[in-house]
Amino acid sequence: MIFWTSVDGNTVTLHITGELDAVSVPDLRPTLDELIDRGHKKIVVDLAGLRLIDSSGVGAIVHLFRRVRSLGGSVVVRGATEQPLAVLRLLKLDQLLISEGARL
Repeated sequence: MIFWTSVDGNTVTLHITGELDAVSVPDLRPTLDELIDRGHKKIVVDLAGLRLIDSSGVGAIVHLFRRVRSLGGSVVVRGATEQPLAVLRLLKLDQLLISEGARL
């Protein structure tokens, strides 16, 4: 897994590529915590380059969503295709994580 962030105005985009699974999530968690600790209220999680996600990866995204939302912010997922999109749809998270103007 490779991940990085970019900032556009008051929106932070977290780009995640490769595989987001039980092996890679521990590497991502400090970045998720940092985004929350720095008070970012508008976060886009770009999964366009993600090939695979498992329950640990889904859990990390849901954790980010809940924490940011509890602080009055929003998290939107975009760019998911193939297996990651199928998993998000199966869990009905596509309905929760998509807002107007964003597409999975």
